[in-house]
Amino acid sequence: MIRLLDQAFDPGAELSGFCQGRAEVGAVASFTGLARAEAGATTTLELEAYPGFTEAAIGEIAEQARARFGLADLLILHRVGKIAPGEPIVFVATAASHRREAFEACDYLMDYLKSRAPFWKKEHGPAGERWIEPRAEDHADIARWE
Repeated sequence: MIRLLDQAFDPGAELSGFCQGRAEVGAVASFTGLARAEAGATTTLELEAYPGFTEAAIGEIAEQARARFGLADLLILHRVGKIAPGEPIVFVATAASHRREAFEACDYLMDYLKSRAPFWKKEHGPAGERWIEPRAEDHADIARWE
């Protein structure tokens, strides 16, 4: 399941819900990404997405992850709109028969979300605003899966 949210969410509650009733799953891995204040330089992070298009693009990589890692299930939540430092931006959970597949699928999905998912990110702070682009490290992270 993939959901774009314009309101805060509780990663702990999402993880608990995702884990329920998984008698045949041996592992669940999750990742929660938080907005950073960047030492006071960022007061608000703003994310824009194109409804329908963004979910479809994420859905394609989610299906690739499901097949590549033999996932039983996955959950991707991603915030859009204005996000304060310390608030969750993204939550990814993967369920698989074994831990390695769950961990790797979670990592794979996050590398995609960080560098290639169709989001437009802008930081707002005391010095003004600036658009954020993926860093060289983000591109290197996703390149290891190709």
